Amino acid sequence: MTKPDPDFTIRSEDELRGFYAATHDLAIRKCLPSLDKHCREFISRSPFLCLSTQHANGSADVSPRGDPSGFVHVLDDQTLAIPDRPGNNRLDSLSNILSNPSVALLFLIPGFDDALRVNGSATLNRDPALLERMSVKGRTPTLAIIVDVSEAFLHCAKALRRSSLWKAESHQDRSEMASMLAMILEQSSGKPADPESLPAAEKALEEEYKQTMY
Repeated sequence: MTKPDPDFTIRSEDELRGFYAATHDLAIRKCLPSLDKHCREFISRSPFLCLSTQHANGSADVSPRGDPSGFVHVLDDQTLAIPDRPGNNRLDSLSNILSNPSVALLFLIPGFDDALRVNGSATLNRDPALLERMSVKGRTPTLAIIVDVSEAFLHCAKALRRSSLWKAESHQDRSEMASMLAMILEQSSGKPADPESLPAAEKALEEEYKQTMY
């Protein structure tokens, strides 16, 4: 596949908006400066979100966050708290927040085609009382990401309907593609994973998941 002709690159917002109809008035008015009752209920039902962050140097990152429904605590109409569970310790999102506090969240609910978007600024907090309220199976998170909400709005269903994300008939067979561990081993070593040792390594990874989920 050839790369696009750079002569067709859009270089200004005025040029960009020339290709689209005017923004619908409702799309502007739906944006809220805080969380209303509908936003709060959406968050209480959501077991999954994507967290977007950006470093001061301009590099960007997006990270998935998941837990049982309601894992994100609504402290008040302006404030959210997200537990930081065990991961790979790259700390990309957390380091970015320390460098640039601007964050964006996308909340999803299985079976819902609409989504909730929340924008704001974040800090990292280790208040023991808050972390205790976020404990699961007796284990508290290392810290909480506190989001000061500046904007919240519901996102229409078009993207999820186009993707058929929740439809069982659109689900793909995971075995048709190499396992995550096999791909990472090849990416990091430059050669295919050893087929003889791979099953044991994948079994060990599954055991690690069980032991370190929280």
